[in-house]
Amino acid sequence: MARDYYEILGVARNTDQEEVKKAYRQLARKYHPDINREDGAKEKLQEINNAYEVLSDPEKRARYDRFGEGGVSGNFQDVGDAGGFADIFESFFSGFSGTGAQQQTRRRGGPTRGDDLRYDLKLDFREAVFGGEKQIKIAHLETCTTCTGSGAKPGTSPRTCTTCGGVGQVKRATRTPFGSFTQVSVCPTCNGTGQMIEDKCDTCGGLGLNQATKKLKITIPAGVDSGTRLRVSNEGDAGQKGGPAGDLYVYLFVQTDAEFEREGINILSQVRVSYLQAILGDKITVNTVDGKKPLTIPSGTQPDTVLTLETLGVPKLGNPVARGDHLITIKVDIPTKVSGEEKEALEKLLEKAKGGAAKGGVEGFLGGIFHR
Repeated sequence: MARDYYEILGVARNTDQEEVKKAYRQLARKYHPDINREDGAKEKLQEINNAYEVLSDPEKRARYDRFGEGGVSGNFQDVGDAGGFADIFESFFSGFSGTGAQQQTRRRGGPTRGDDLRYDLKLDFREAVFGGEKQIKIAHLETCTTCTGSGAKPGTSPRTCTTCGGVGQVKRATRTPFGSFTQVSVCPTCNGTGQMIEDKCDTCGGLGLNQATKKLKITIPAGVDSGTRLRVSNEGDAGQKGGPAGDLYVYLFVQTDAEFEREGINILSQVRVSYLQAILGDKITVNTVDGKKPLTIPSGTQPDTVLTLETLGVPKLGNPVARGDHLITIKVDIPTKVSGEEKEALEKLLEKAKGGAAKGGVEGFLGGIFHR
């Protein structure tokens, strides 16, 4: 199980962004491979990087606080492409390795993938068993149709940022007791995009994206259960500057049913019969997820006996032809009072059982009724 990101950085959940950054700096310096040669230092640094990448981003941090690691798992990029981490990493350690100033900075003005989204969907018990289609509404970011995602007013276009020359970053050399550092930060003029928009689109305000609500039909496979996650490709937020859209992850939660329970691919339920039906046997009708079905109660059925209706359970996820069973627990209603006629007949039956060879059968059952 993944460790808690706050625990990794050694900060409280209500810690502000500056303290998160401070904690990361200390740990990153401690475990950087140019300083720490111990086994496991590289893996520890990777763990610290992943935690900081989420907690340093207010939007990702909010999703992590609400949904845990599943809420941000679709948004991680490789360390080499993680913009926020790369900035701090270079500013801390370029002086140690001596190569930071020589590395080419990645241009940030290109297409970027949109964020993944999460949607929680509640299902009735039978919907989870048999699947089907569900219509949902999601709020996501779509490419602005006015400026086609450029962010610029129609008839104009963005131009290369004059501050950073289109790189999206600015550098500043600093000397410290640890050596010479090159501090890299996001360009304040273009906010890291490498481009300036002088005439912003009136529709999207220069973002290139607009918030919109969309209806989607989701296909629910037969046999899903609470915790099942469905991935709907390209239905997350739209990418910027022509980048691909993120994905939509639908998390399923199955509501409890008043009559049925689930155990793997088997369905469990109970049915109550009279003590006479249990003794003599009977044919009754019971409820299943497939409707009413006949059930034979064998004579001499004991309380809490489990009877099986084969292949009337839950379809196996991914193989709906294979189904589990419906297991029915028999509950016997034993009356606290019986009529005089019933009592007389039962006492005769009890006496006969006591004197017969099958003394342990009927006596054990009827004796439990009248000798409590």
